[in-house]
Amino acid sequence: MTVIADDAPPPAVPAPPATTGESATRATLTAVAPNREGQGENTSPEAPGKPSSPPSLFSRPFRALSIGSIALAALIAFEALAVSTAMPTVAKALDGLSLYAVAFGGTLAAGVVSMVVSGLWNDRVGPVRPLWTGVALFVAGLVLAGTATSMWTLIGGRVVQGLGAGLLSVSLYVVVGKAYPKDLQPRIFAAFAAAWVVPSIVGPALTGVIVERLDWRWVFLAVPMLAIPAALLVRPALRGMTTPLAQREGGWSRASTGKVAWAVAAASGALLFQYGGQQTGVFAIVVLLVAFGVLALAVPRLLPKGSFTFKRGLPSTIMLRGLAGAAFAAADVFIPLMLSRERGLSPAMAGLALTIGALFWSLGSWTQSRPKPPVGRAGLVRAGMAGILLGVGVVSLALIPAVPVALAMAGWSLAGFGMGLVYPTLSVLTLAASAPGEAGRNSASLQLADSLASAAVLAVVGAIFAALVTRPGPLAFVAVYAISALFAAVGLIFAGRVTAEEE
Repeated sequence: MTVIADDAPPPAVPAPPATTGESATRATLTAVAPNREGQGENTSPEAPGKPSSPPSLFSRPFRALSIGSIALAALIAFEALAVSTAMPTVAKALDGLSLYAVAFGGTLAAGVVSMVVSGLWNDRVGPVRPLWTGVALFVAGLVLAGTATSMWTLIGGRVVQGLGAGLLSVSLYVVVGKAYPKDLQPRIFAAFAAAWVVPSIVGPALTGVIVERLDWRWVFLAVPMLAIPAALLVRPALRGMTTPLAQREGGWSRASTGKVAWAVAAASGALLFQYGGQQTGVFAIVVLLVAFGVLALAVPRLLPKGSFTFKRGLPSTIMLRGLAGAAFAAADVFIPLMLSRERGLSPAMAGLALTIGALFWSLGSWTQSRPKPPVGRAGLVRAGMAGILLGVGVVSLALIPAVPVALAMAGWSLAGFGMGLVYPTLSVLTLAASAPGEAGRNSASLQLADSLASAAVLAVVGAIFAALVTRPGPLAFVAVYAISALFAAVGLIFAGRVTAEEE
């Protein structure tokens, strides 16, 4: 998962003519005037003696934007999760089992590149063009995949879909920073988290029904029917978000081209990690080392300076997102297998742990949505990383036969709650730390850290697990949970550095 600042308001720019409904919407949104990009404060006058009511995501100024943006986030999430369920049927129908992994890796690589492009594009012209281009590519990719008659055509559709999802996801973050006041940003990010959690619960079952009762093609073709109306709901709020020509920096620079080139290199490294994780023996080690080398060269050039030394503020915020995602993903993938293999649970019961974790993730997101949490934002990150670390430790106890399986379920609920605290909080902190004209690239960095760290750690733990699983005992699972706990522990150590000063 991974869902944005001026000390003075920008110079007035004549607004384009609008319809009556759009004028009313824009007038109400203007009442919430940003004092920094992404940190708006309600400046509308209040009647003397009449207390002002706190704004709501679904109050009139924000209702259409909230519904539309949450729906778009949910559709991106559903498609990412649904394909995993449908792909065995798709590969068999298109005689493309040999290209099974490429159908996933191509989407990941395309998303890495388009996130970087989206960040640069958003900062230069505003979110309108990147967002609409993202919607167009996302829908076009789905249609191409849904009408594919060969596996290569389907892979092409998945690549186009990934390009669109990357552009769209970063643009939505920038829209949040421009359209919502500071107090509402934790709530909209909590809603984005729920938009990912709900599909993770109902998505696999719904996809199974679609594949069995209708046809696998509808897994792709049904989503555009919802994505287009959702995008139209967002449209009125986008008016006025285009950066005027007079305020834009120069054209596409050599530095921008270089950053995109490094994004391509990072995407290639991520693909190599995926490929190496599926190999065995010395060859797997060589591929993983090459992939690590490529990422080690590329990623530092895509993240804020000081990220890998956990410099206080934005760099640490970005790195914490990657650490949290890697810690959670490494354990999450192997929990059903562990409960099935070591404790004899049925697939349905083993998968229940993931459902419980997802529900508690949503609960954690709701908990952090208070505008001014008593422990501060850094305190929320500490608590969340501690929850992930403790949750992984409790889950690993299920490898002991005498420990009740219910304890593993409780442990993963704690880890899910921790993720719910961490993810939206880091999004809010990223927007708060973004200077004018940097919200796009910082939002892209946040999501890149998440995607690349998760992809890399899954490849590494997959290779380690494959090397150890044939040995007697639960050593393979112990290694996986140890790596997961290590990432969470490092995150806990540096959690206090997400703010410019110690809270």
